[in-house]
Amino acid sequence: MMRKIIFTISTFILSLLTMMFSSCGEAEFEYSSAPCYLIIDNSLHQDATLASALTQYSGTYVTITIITKSGARYFSFTNNVGKHTESIFNAYDERRNLILGYNGGLIVGYGNSIDGILYAFDRECPNCFDPNMLPLKSRPLSVSENGIATCSYCKRQYNLNIGGFICKGDKGKKMTKYNCPPTKPYGILSVN
Repeated sequence: MMRKIIFTISTFILSLLTMMFSSCGEAEFEYSSAPCYLIIDNSLHQDATLASALTQYSGTYVTITIITKSGARYFSFTNNVGKHTESIFNAYDERRNLILGYNGGLIVGYGNSIDGILYAFDRECPNCFDPNMLPLKSRPLSVSENGIATCSYCKRQYNLNIGGFICKGDKGKKMTKYNCPPTKPYGILSVN
């Protein structure tokens, strides 16, 4: 009787372990595991370009990079309708170890679809950029007014409004997506 119970429990545990490890393929993960860490408190920065991308259903996307001018660091915001602004780091920003995706740039914004999802994508083309290649060759995407990101190297186009899937060009990987909880236009943007 005791052997039968032990055998049943062992079989059950083995079945659970098999299911756990066999069902976790790379395709099941929605967000990238690549390092990314960004926090911007727009209630302090009061940046209208960033706020435009953080307005739900706007279809506006902002490319975020970090630049240095005269020894001071700035957030650089360029949205897909042509507006560009810069906001100097405050004391909170200076204390953070920010990582903006694979190569120092993110594309963030609410899609114009009815689900109103806040997306955060890596700025590099997922099919042309290789973070392990030496020397590192940037393949940044440019974003059009209608939310289509285009790679100038491979000519693929990605629709940001539906999760960064390829909408024109050769088959390949969809855009690299990071976790980004919803926020308000002058709230705290957090990407990881």
